[in-house]
Amino acid sequence: MDVLIVEDDTTSSKTLSHYVRTLGYIPLVAADGASALETWHKQRPHIVLTDWIMPQMDGIELTRAIRATETDDYTYIIMVTSRDDSGDLVQGFESGVDDYLTKPVNKAELSVRLKSAERILGIQSKDMVIFSLAKLAETRDPETGLHLERIQIYCKLIAEHLMSRGTYPETVTRRFIEDIFTTSPLHDIGKVGIPDRVLLKPEELNDAEFEIMKEHAMIGYNTLYQTIQKSPRSNYLKMAAEIARSHHECWDGSGYPDGLQGEDIPLSARILAVADVYDALVSKRVYKEAYAHDTAARVISEGRGTHFDPALVDVFLDCEQAFSRVLNRLRGT
Repeated sequence: MDVLIVEDDTTSSKTLSHYVRTLGYIPLVAADGASALETWHKQRPHIVLTDWIMPQMDGIELTRAIRATETDDYTYIIMVTSRDDSGDLVQGFESGVDDYLTKPVNKAELSVRLKSAERILGIQSKDMVIFSLAKLAETRDPETGLHLERIQIYCKLIAEHLMSRGTYPETVTRRFIEDIFTTSPLHDIGKVGIPDRVLLKPEELNDAEFEIMKEHAMIGYNTLYQTIQKSPRSNYLKMAAEIARSHHECWDGSGYPDGLQGEDIPLSARILAVADVYDALVSKRVYKEAYAHDTAARVISEGRGTHFDPALVDVFLDCEQAFSRVLNRLRGT
């Protein structure tokens, strides 16, 4: 992986280049921010290691310029500085800096920072793959608009409010919140296995067709489970599989495919159920008009203790205006 080193001091530049090379990376070198930006545009290195104070364009200006033009191909930026004032650090983070190293740079510390950068970049690549797979499944349903984008944010809103309330504290960690945001778009991936005559039917389904539609939960689970067997340590895939299988379960045991009840339903699936039903209610379909937010919120409230986990309904009602704002911002077409 290329690492762009931006340093106007020749000795420091050579030292950093040597460290980067011996750590297994390919160093690219620029003596100031302006030439670094030119190199970045041409070669698009994934990691930039930049000094703060430089002639022509300093590290903050370089960071802002990269962030303004990088699009989806993220660049991890590490600022090298002798500054330790908290105000300076805040300024750097606000401009888009990801991490800091203090001069003189220690090789072992640099190694840790670069490995962290690789890990973050890997997570972002994983997220893009997951979302692309979900979008591929969604293309079979032309009326979903920005459904997946909204679902991600709804799930994150609920999970963050659970954390702030201290509800389910052993389960709802920062990692849980990140994982449900990442994996929630895969909840209906099993619909790729549902025949078009059922999936795309312009009227409500009859009983036999609904039984076929219900199969998407296990199709999605089995597909993701096979992937888990090849990567058993991937906790996010385990969450994706449990969401795909169980997001149509109901708190009172009346859901499918397993008839699970109460806390036997995975928390991630219970959260997804609230988000998914809300979005279905407020979205237009060929067989129904979109409900107003207030109507959808009332339906969710009425499902407390039957369809939905009571604790999650309480959280939804606390943040329902945030749901409304997300809907208005990402209403789609």
